[in-house]
Amino acid sequence: MPDNYSEYTERPTASYEDTPEKKPPKRHIGLKTAAWLLVLGIIGGGAFQIYRVFRDAENKFEYVDISEENQADKPHRTVNADVRIDGEPRSGSNSALPGLFSIAARKDAMYLPDIVDKIMPSVVGVSSTFDVVTNVTSWSFFGLQQGTEHKEYRATGTGIIMKEDGYIVTNAHVVYTDEYDAGKATDVAVLLNDETRYDAKIIAFDKETDLAILKIDASGLTPAEFGDSNDLRVGELVIAVGNPLGFELFGSVTSGIVSALNREITVNEKSMALIQTDAAINNGNSGGPLLNSCGQVIGINSAKMGSSYGQSNVEGLGFAIPISDAKLIIDDLIKNGYVTGRPKLGFSSYDISELRALYTGYPMGVCVYDVEKGGAADLAGIRTNDIIIAIDGQPITTAKEMNKIKDSHNAGDTISITVFRGGEDLQLQITLQESKGIDDNQYISGSADYS
Repeated sequence: MPDNYSEYTERPTASYEDTPEKKPPKRHIGLKTAAWLLVLGIIGGGAFQIYRVFRDAENKFEYVDISEENQADKPHRTVNADVRIDGEPRSGSNSALPGLFSIAARKDAMYLPDIVDKIMPSVVGVSSTFDVVTNVTSWSFFGLQQGTEHKEYRATGTGIIMKEDGYIVTNAHVVYTDEYDAGKATDVAVLLNDETRYDAKIIAFDKETDLAILKIDASGLTPAEFGDSNDLRVGELVIAVGNPLGFELFGSVTSGIVSALNREITVNEKSMALIQTDAAINNGNSGGPLLNSCGQVIGINSAKMGSSYGQSNVEGLGFAIPISDAKLIIDDLIKNGYVTGRPKLGFSSYDISELRALYTGYPMGVCVYDVEKGGAADLAGIRTNDIIIAIDGQPITTAKEMNKIKDSHNAGDTISITVFRGGEDLQLQITLQESKGIDDNQYISGSADYS
C-alpha cells in the first residue's frame, strides 16, 4: 500500500471561479418524466435478474446448519442437485445410473431373493468320515511295543443336486484326502435343505480336476439349473452358496463379481484354470454352487487363497471350477468311473534338485523310484533309478514340467524320453497308456517329490 494515502483519494476538481455563469433552467416536464420511467424500468429489470440468480442458486445448493444446537428441532429437506425445481433431471445428470448390482447383472437377471429361493432346494451338506491310522510306541511288561492306532477324522463340505434321482456333484477333496494317508472316506452322509439325512455312495472322483460324484437313494429331488461358464465376463455379478465352517451355517449366501477368468493357480501340486471371484468362500463352501444373476450354476466352488499369503494378508480371493469344463469330467465319472483318454507314464518319481545334483554328481531331472509292472514305462525299458532329463526333445528338471508335456498328449500316443543311466544318455520310445484314475495314483509320475 502506498505511504501517501492521499495519492489515491485526492482528485483534481474544477474551480468555481472557472465555472461559467448559469442561466435559469428551462422546464421540460415531459422529458423528465420519460427519463424517470426509463430509470425505474432499468432498476426493476436488474432486480428481477438478481432474483433469478438467487433462485437458481437455491435450486442447486442448500445450506444446512450442522451445529449441534441448531439440529435438535430444525428439520431440513434433502436436495437432489441433479433435479431441477420443476422435477425434471438436469442436463448431464447421472441420476439415471443404476446401482452396482444392476450394472453387474445380466439383462435377464432375477432378483437376488428369487435366485436364493431357486437354488436352495438343490444345495446339500456333505459330511465325510476318514479312518486315520497312526503308528504308536508304548511300554508294557514285555518292553517297548510298536503298534497302530485308528482315529476318525471328519470333514464337511457342500454339494449340488444334479439329477432328481439322487446324483450329487461336489469336490474330490471333500471325500478324499492325502493327509495322514487317509485316502477315500469310509463313510459319507448328505444333508438336504429340509434337514433329511441320507447315506451316500461315492460313485467316482478325480483328483486332477477336484470333482466327485455321489449318489443317494432318493427320488423327486430338485436339480440345479446349469449354465454356460464360457459366457461369463469379468465384472459380472455372481452368488456363492454353501456351508462355511459346518452345517450350523447351512446355506449361507454371499455375493460378488467375477474377478478373473481362466486364472491358473496350483492346488495340491495340480495346475488348474479357475474362475476367480471376490464373493466370500470359506472352509465348508467346497463343492457348492457359484451362480450367475439368472440363478444358473456356472462354477463349483473349490478353493480360496489363505488369509496369509507369503508376507501379505489377502481377502476376496475365491476360486471355482468352470461348469463348462466340469461337465465333460462329470459325464465321464458317471459313465466310466474315471476320466477317459488321460495319459499315464506308469512310474513314480521324485525330483533331483540343483543341490542334490551338486551333492551326488547326477544331472538335474526326474528320478524313477518305482515302475508299474506291465505299464508304459516298463514296456519301454525304463528302470528304477533312471533319471529323466528330457521328454519330446525338451529338457526338463521337475516332474511338473514332465507332466505338462505328457498331458499335452493322449493315451495311445508315442513320445520320446531321454534318460540318464550309468553315466550315459539313452533315448527311449514310450507309448502312453490310459490312466484309470485313483487306482493308478501310485504310478502317477511326480506323485512324490523329495527334493
